[in-house]
Amino acid sequence: MKYLCLVYVDDNAFEPLDAAGQYKLDTDSLAYDRELERRGHFIAAQALEAPAASRTVRVRNGQVSVTDGPFAETKEHLAGFILLEAGDLDEAVRLAAGIPMARLGSIEVRPIMIINPVPT
Repeated sequence: MKYLCLVYVDDNAFEPLDAAGQYKLDTDSLAYDRELERRGHFIAAQALEAPAASRTVRVRNGQVSVTDGPFAETKEHLAGFILLEAGDLDEAVRLAAGIPMARLGSIEVRPIMIINPVPT
């Protein structure tokens, strides 16, 4: 079964990191991706730009509305994701606990919904 691990972090969490600390976090993250791949769990992963670089799109009554940034004001923001394969939610949670960003932020583990279209 597929699980999406959503990585949330407060930008202030990076303040104590110097260049060496940031480099270690980046290399640890890439190494964990490779380890997940080696073990057959890795599907995809990406870091995301800061919320200020984003746009929110809505369509209401046929009208498109675009606003800057995310809709919700929160301390933590979505910083990236890892899509993985796991036998069940418990295994996905164990794998998520190894994500290096969990040391600075939080990881939401969410099962991927399987949508079966209605035959026509």
